[in-house]
Parts: sequence; structure tokens; C-alpha cells
Amino acid sequence: MDSQTPNTSLQRLQNVEKRIIKVLELAGGVMDELCNPSGPRKELLSIHCGEFMQLIKDIQMTLRDEIKSACEYRPFEKCDYISRISNEICCKKLEYVISQLDGMKETIDEYHDAV
Repeated sequence: MDSQTPNTSLQRLQNVEKRIIKVLELAGGVMDELCNPSGPRKELLSIHCGEFMQLIKDIQMTLRDEIKSACEYRPFEKCDYISRISNEICCKKLEYVISQLDGMKETIDEYHDAV
């Protein structure tokens, strides 16, 4: 596995994709070895099969964790809704204050024009 741990679901799934490709390459190597005219080399088959099984277990565990994680209901985790709404409310308040100030300015201008 990589020295850096993937931190997003997409990165972990991309890692699984790479492992699946490796599993298929191992399976192809085993098939080639089994078709070898001089007969299969047991030590090579043993190494390939062991690596194959370990990769299958790793893939299974990662996919299980990803499915479990996807099924957990976390509606507001990493959500910017609250900050966005708060920002919009602040903007509306500022627009209201500006309109009130504009109204006060108009009143002052009218007063100066009348005097």
C-alpha cells in the first residue's frame, strides 16, 4: 500500500481500482504459468496466489468500509449550508441598513434644500 494514506473516498476507490488491475495481472500470470509447456513452477504459483488472496482481502475490506461509510447518515458533516445562510442573512441586513441610510440621506438632502 502507499506510504500516504488516501484521505477521501474517491482516492480510496481509485486505490481499489489499481488493486483490481493488479489482481487481474496476477491471475493472468498464474494462467500463463499453468499453461507453461515445461509445467508450472510451484513456488511462483504459490507467491502469485498468496499475493492474489491478500489483494482480494484488501479490496473487500476497503469496499466494505466505503459502503459502510456511504450508508452512515451525516447530513451536515462538511456542509457549508449554515455558513452560506449566515452570510446571506448578513448581506440582507447590510442591504437593509444601506437602504435606511439612503433614506436618511434623502431626508437630510430634502431638509437642506427646503432651508
